[in-house]
Amino acid sequence: MKIRLSNDFLYQLFALLISIIVVHTAYVTVIRPEARLIEMEQQQMIANNPDYQPERSLLVIIRDFEQEACFILLFWAFALLIMKAVAVSRQREQLEQNLIQVSEGETILPEDARHHARIIEALPEPERSYLYPRTLLTALRRFRSTRNIQNVADAITQSCEAEIERLESELSMIRYIAWAIPSIGFIGTVRGIGEALGLAHKALEGDISGVTASLGLAFNSTLIALILSIILMFALYQLQLLQERLVLDTQTACDRGLIQNLQSQ
Repeated sequence: MKIRLSNDFLYQLFALLISIIVVHTAYVTVIRPEARLIEMEQQQMIANNPDYQPERSLLVIIRDFEQEACFILLFWAFALLIMKAVAVSRQREQLEQNLIQVSEGETILPEDARHHARIIEALPEPERSYLYPRTLLTALRRFRSTRNIQNVADAITQSCEAEIERLESELSMIRYIAWAIPSIGFIGTVRGIGEALGLAHKALEGDISGVTASLGLAFNSTLIALILSIILMFALYQLQLLQERLVLDTQTACDRGLIQNLQSQ
């Protein structure tokens, strides 16, 4: 378990570093230079034709530092989501395996529980740490000690409920990122409005270019942050749905593969 937690931490750290490198490289080499060129062309067109209406460019909208930070967090969150989705997929594949090997018509007595538990304990890591074998082991040990099928069913239910709580707690970092993205967007809004107020004296003199640029920063940062937050929350809820289905299917597999074959006497 400690090794798995350490691997998860290293994955999160490297995912963050890679996200920072990739997004910042894209901003430095492509997005900001292209945005400056587009702005220069639009200013030239306005100078030549006062009636010219410049089109909103995506590169100009996402060029500021707040939007860059939002994209870094978004890609980091998606890396974490992919890691957890892959783990769910592997555990779902294990549900198709016949971990409790009983013939048709054969029953499992309390004396047989130790034999079946050894088969599960012989699974390689990390398969043995998946929900399905852990729940089966808990149920077999409870059956061996209590010789009561209802206690076995209760043990399976408790194990699945504990897994739901554990999976929920592991999503705390992604939930924090989903909260941080719009917060960073609002920081950009405050910064843009502050800059616009600082240039109010120029607007009174007739030069409103600085004020409009600052207000553009304010609204663009909020717009991008909210859009990215919506995308991230949708992906997060899809992952939660996969995790909940995994727990429910695991409980069903335990009922079908173990409880129906138990005999207390």
